[in-house]
Amino acid sequence: MLQSLTGNVTDLEERRTVYGQNLIPPKKPKTFLQLVWEALQDVTLIILEIAAIISLGLSFYQPPGEGSESCGAANAGAEDEGEAEAGWIEGAAILLSVVCVVLVTAFNDWSKEKQFRGLQSRIEQEQKFQVVRGAQVIQLPVADIVVGDIAQIKYGDLLPADGILIQGNDLKIDESSLTGESDHVRKSADKDPMLLSGTHVMEGSGRMVVTAVGVNSQTGIIFTLLGAGGEEEEKKEKKGKMQDGNMENNQTKVKKQDGAAAMEMQPLKSAEGGETDEKEKKKSSVSKKEKSVLQGKLTKLAVQIGKAGLVMSAITVIILVLYFAIDNFVYQKRQWLPECTPVYIQYFVKFFIIGVTVLVVAVPEGLPLAVTISLAYSVKKMMKDNNLVRHLDACETMGNATAICSDKTGTLTTNRMTAVQFYTGDVHYKEIPDPSSIPPKTLDLLIHAISINSAYTSKILPPDKEGGLPKQVGNKTECGLLGLIIDLKRDYQPIRNQIPEEKLYKVYTFNSVRKSMSTVTKLPDGSFRMYSKGASEIVLKKCSRILNEVGEPRVFRPRDRDEMVKKVIEPMACDGLRTICVAYRDFPGNPEPQWEDENNIVSDLTAICVVGIEDPVRPEVPEAIRKCQRAGITVRMVTGDNINTARAIAIKCGIIHPGEDFLCIDGKEFNRRIRNEKGEVEQERIDKVWPKLRVLARSSPTDKHTLVKGIIDSTMVDQRQVVAVTGDGTNDGPALKKADVGFAMGIAGTDVAKEASDIILTDDNFTSIVKAVMWGRNVYDSISKFLQFQLTVNVVAVIVAFTGACITQDSPLKAVQMLWVNLIMDTFASLALATEPPTESLLMRKPYGRNKPLISSTMTKNILGHGIYQLIIIFTLLFVGEQIFDIDSGRNAPLHSPPSEHYTIIFNTFVMMQLFNEINARKIHGERNVFDGIFRNPIFCSIVLGTFAIQIVIVQFGGKPFSCSPLDLEKWMWCVFLGLGELVWGQVISTVPNSKLRFLRGAGQLTHKDDMPEEELNEDQEEIDHAERELRRGQILWFRGLSRIQTQIRVVNAFRSSLYEGLEKPESRTSIHNFMTHPEFRIEDSTPHIPLIDDTDIDNEAARKNSSQPSSPNKNNNAIDSGINLTTDTSKSAASSSPGSPLHSLETSL
Repeated sequence: MLQSLTGNVTDLEERRTVYGQNLIPPKKPKTFLQLVWEALQDVTLIILEIAAIISLGLSFYQPPGEGSESCGAANAGAEDEGEAEAGWIEGAAILLSVVCVVLVTAFNDWSKEKQFRGLQSRIEQEQKFQVVRGAQVIQLPVADIVVGDIAQIKYGDLLPADGILIQGNDLKIDESSLTGESDHVRKSADKDPMLLSGTHVMEGSGRMVVTAVGVNSQTGIIFTLLGAGGEEEEKKEKKGKMQDGNMENNQTKVKKQDGAAAMEMQPLKSAEGGETDEKEKKKSSVSKKEKSVLQGKLTKLAVQIGKAGLVMSAITVIILVLYFAIDNFVYQKRQWLPECTPVYIQYFVKFFIIGVTVLVVAVPEGLPLAVTISLAYSVKKMMKDNNLVRHLDACETMGNATAICSDKTGTLTTNRMTAVQFYTGDVHYKEIPDPSSIPPKTLDLLIHAISINSAYTSKILPPDKEGGLPKQVGNKTECGLLGLIIDLKRDYQPIRNQIPEEKLYKVYTFNSVRKSMSTVTKLPDGSFRMYSKGASEIVLKKCSRILNEVGEPRVFRPRDRDEMVKKVIEPMACDGLRTICVAYRDFPGNPEPQWEDENNIVSDLTAICVVGIEDPVRPEVPEAIRKCQRAGITVRMVTGDNINTARAIAIKCGIIHPGEDFLCIDGKEFNRRIRNEKGEVEQERIDKVWPKLRVLARSSPTDKHTLVKGIIDSTMVDQRQVVAVTGDGTNDGPALKKADVGFAMGIAGTDVAKEASDIILTDDNFTSIVKAVMWGRNVYDSISKFLQFQLTVNVVAVIVAFTGACITQDSPLKAVQMLWVNLIMDTFASLALATEPPTESLLMRKPYGRNKPLISSTMTKNILGHGIYQLIIIFTLLFVGEQIFDIDSGRNAPLHSPPSEHYTIIFNTFVMMQLFNEINARKIHGERNVFDGIFRNPIFCSIVLGTFAIQIVIVQFGGKPFSCSPLDLEKWMWCVFLGLGELVWGQVISTVPNSKLRFLRGAGQLTHKDDMPEEELNEDQEEIDHAERELRRGQILWFRGLSRIQTQIRVVNAFRSSLYEGLEKPESRTSIHNFMTHPEFRIEDSTPHIPLIDDTDIDNEAARKNSSQPSSPNKNNNAIDSGINLTTDTSKSAASSSPGSPLHSLETSL
């Protein structure tokens, strides 16, 4: 027998230095400078830099013909103040503001990365492992394991290091993450004892000696091989230990693909370093690629607005240049003199800068930033609410959730099992009896059966604090039974010491198929005794005897069993108890039984007793479920428990209310309803079941997966359902992966479940899910608030710059001022609006659908309304401002002239209006009180006040660089007054009912043509990429044609095959849909709905992929002919068939 390590510190240190530590060193994070360099890659910034440098260069060049009148109005008035030398200031100021923008962006990225590192180390510390040291079983963080440790492994573990099995019970390992073979490998100490890190324990338990850790373990070796290269990233993520290094590679890789928007979603991919098997890897790479709904909508919007801005700026420049040329050379009939060239070029540069400024303001580079800030902020705060988010987009998807499929044990209940009822010797005790009233024989058998036939890792420890409840360690149900022994004033430890784990002859461990566990021991006389325990209806079916009131076995017939179910088990279950039956059987020592023939071994048992174990509902759960239902989210309970238990608990939780029309069924009935005669799952059948289903009892993991998939693929409701699933067991992996958001339990969850999940609930509590919903909706709302604010500013600034430039040859808002407005709008506003804390009122509305436009009609109303107000004010100031304030007009000022008060007032008023509109933007559902809860968000207050302060400094002391001249108090008051008008006007706007504004309906619908506010649209209706539209049209026609061909093939085949085998084989039904499944192109009754989830490049890619698939109708033909089921487990990669498609109706009619 191997001795465990003593835990001596020097010994452990020495082992660490010789064999290395059990962690794989992470890659170095990006330096701040690298991030700065990345931020500089932005196209608009590069254009600005070039313009600024040209401007700088020209300002230092003094042309010889300066004084000559012949160059016309070019420099009249410039010389008077001797200001020509100050020409460099504008270029320098632009460069300076570019630097600001870059630093802010880089800092944001840097802090984001730091956050993820923190998150990752937190996830790393979460993973603990049981190790024997100094004859004590202790839990260690995985990183502290050293070579030579004896580790205890059990069902659901992810092995942290390589080792050799020294003792195992029925151990099966899933080595697919290393070998790609999905079959489970049986391990035993004598046959195949090698255990490798990064593999999963799928069944059984045992102990292993650790032989290699960290870089030297199997996982580590693969990591080191992959050390280089981003191409191998996928393989890398597959491997076991969490590896932060992936973040960078991923980010740069994704950046290449589609710019900043996707970058935000990357870093957490590798967070728990998922070793999913190869197949699943392929699946998940497809499924996780899909940008989150919000990301998709936003990228699309930003691209559209950017295009509009580009067009606007181009027109601006062209008009300015033409006007200047015609005015100078046609009207005034000037000659182009060589010595005047520099002067003209200076003009052209100025025009170019104005054009670029329009572009800068039009491009909402704050959008990706707002999403990132909002998500990062939410993730950080969600940690406090016990949600550890592993995939950023899960946070926002959760806001759209329409259904939650929850486990019962541990999520809805406290997961503290206590035995409360007890049946033995024909007596049903409603509470745990005095041990003296139980026959001694029965008691002895019972205590042995429970002590030996449970994992030795399950134990009950004294409470942490005085007067607390005893601590339950290990499997909670077993702890409940061990608690029964303690309640019967006995102790299980002496029995375990007498028969240590090594001496157990054979163990059939618990798994979801058996739903029972059995352990065989060798008795002193050489015969064998097997103890069994498990779900009562399953174990009782295998019993042929039962102990009577004196502890002697008597015959137990099927009709006795039925009576017992009625009299004992059902009443217990109706009280919400989980019923466990304990039984035993004796075998002769000679001949030794065939242990492998499990069905014959675990039968003919003698029942000892039935125990009713209570798992009380968490006190806060009913309230949380009520909130969910009010928020339009259906909660369904999926559990392995007995149907009566499940129903009782569902009523206690408020999942079902007596008198409602709902379904509570068990797995068998569920399968009977959803499968056809051939035993295949049919979507139409699922559609009949799921809308009313509230409780699914005695369900297998496959049932859970089928249900989740069925709800997600269902097309009977107009919005696609967004499903969240909670799970803790290894067997929940597939369902967690399939769901839109998978929640794993942080305490009770196995590593496999955590791996498959998107969010880990660190307190295993259902209320945390409600918090997640709240945060998710909050993210969505924050983005909408920011959008509303941003678009108002964009519309106004672009129109002002454009018309101003065309009418007065000079933008009223100068380049530097625009950059400042852009900075406050984009960066600060996204910070301020994205960090609004969520309120309970978010749970009062139904979830937004997947295809709800980002810009609701209320928001469109606000954008247009505020835009009109701001434009009226600014144009009034621009054209009659000098008379109102009695100051010099700033219009038509020559080059290099000093800043005018007139234009300063315009700039100042503009900024004031934005500031007050930022307060308006806090509410997007048309609420009246925009100040509601404003002081709960200190970030918002400080940003608004800070911006105000900086604005004062800019106006009073900005001078030439900012083209501002100081204003006196009276003018300041006017500016602020006009800004305050925004708040009043906001009230006016919210009084106008949406129904009056029919035309806004269309504006809010972001179809692929018009996702921008109307004004921008009208100005460049023509420019929105014809090519793109043609391409879309082409795709749609192509798919329509394809579907026709397929339909025809299908008909021909149906007739051809009906001659031979009756009718077409049903398996092929999915194969044809496979070509219809790209989510971008679900052709619903052949009307093209192109959802918003794609950037055009993705679109093209998909088109390419799709066109390469069904390139020859013949391929299809074979698939259909042979009836091969093309989608075995690609269910993940292909969104499954859409019963809305024309093919579907055809199939059914056939």
